[in-house]
Amino acid sequence: MAAREARKVTISVIADLAGVSVPTVSRVINGRSDVAPRTRERVEELLTRHGYRRRPPSMRASSGLVDLVFNDLDSPWSVEIIRGVEDVAHASGVGTVVSAIHRRTSSAKQWLDNIRTRSTEGVIFVTSILEAPQQAELRRLNIPVVIVDPAGVPAQDAPTVGATNWAGGLRATEYLIGLGHRRIGFIAGPPQLLCSRARMDGYRAALEAAGLSFDEGLVCRGDFYHESGFAGGVRLLGLAQPPTAIFASSDQMALGVYEAVRQRGLRVPDDVSVVGFDDLPEVRWCSPPLTTVRQPLVEMGMLAARTVLRLAKGEKVESPRVELATELVIRDSAAQFG
Repeated sequence: MAAREARKVTISVIADLAGVSVPTVSRVINGRSDVAPRTRERVEELLTRHGYRRRPPSMRASSGLVDLVFNDLDSPWSVEIIRGVEDVAHASGVGTVVSAIHRRTSSAKQWLDNIRTRSTEGVIFVTSILEAPQQAELRRLNIPVVIVDPAGVPAQDAPTVGATNWAGGLRATEYLIGLGHRRIGFIAGPPQLLCSRARMDGYRAALEAAGLSFDEGLVCRGDFYHESGFAGGVRLLGLAQPPTAIFASSDQMALGVYEAVRQRGLRVPDDVSVVGFDDLPEVRWCSPPLTTVRQPLVEMGMLAARTVLRLAKGEKVESPRVELATELVIRDSAAQFG
């Protein structure tokens, strides 16, 4: 009977008896230092008295959940990643918990507090910077982590899934050069992101390989969203010698360029050729359909989910750094020049 009662004791029961919150009991169990000494002593005494058995990391129960964490969820790009993760999770009988931490420290802390109070098979971070304290806490909780499109230099022990961004930037620029364009504008993404820098480096490498000089005046900074693409398009088209083609390093920014072209009384591709990056579902339906670099977003989500589930089972990952191939998808938004 005593053993049966011990198994019935939950964190919630201990919290009620101690007159504290469930997260406080969880912090005591996990050895956190941010608990008052008297509170810790009372919780520890109740845990011992009621025979609560701490589960060792190696015996962590299956939660049936995978956490998928974004900085923001306001882009169709995010939806494609979710589709890939959900496909694999569903096939594996696992649910998906989607969160957005909005680049705010308070949100990240709240999310981590939530993770401490429930189980998860693992966490997939997307274009997020995994801070050292977060890394340390997730490692201490024995929670596997996979990073999709790492924003900065990833943690040494966290597998990453990305795309060949440099090759994509190179191929898009080479295509425009092959059509006869020599003044090619470029709208870059956020400079702190590795994928942004890689796409710009690919653009620059293609110019240099063709014997064309890199002109800072033809480069605008954006944030991957429509508004910055529009602003970049307005600036580039307003130059005394505007570019004959613009390569935007995201599809949303490319669609912003479309609007800048329209408002200037010009047409794509008759007056300005435009190439994007991502191959989001809607760009094949815009007018004209957008030529773009396909980033295998769904496949990236699927691979990340398979990887984190393998890690949850204690299996090893052969390739901790994986880049899936990008592909130029030619439609109708770029034309021969000259």
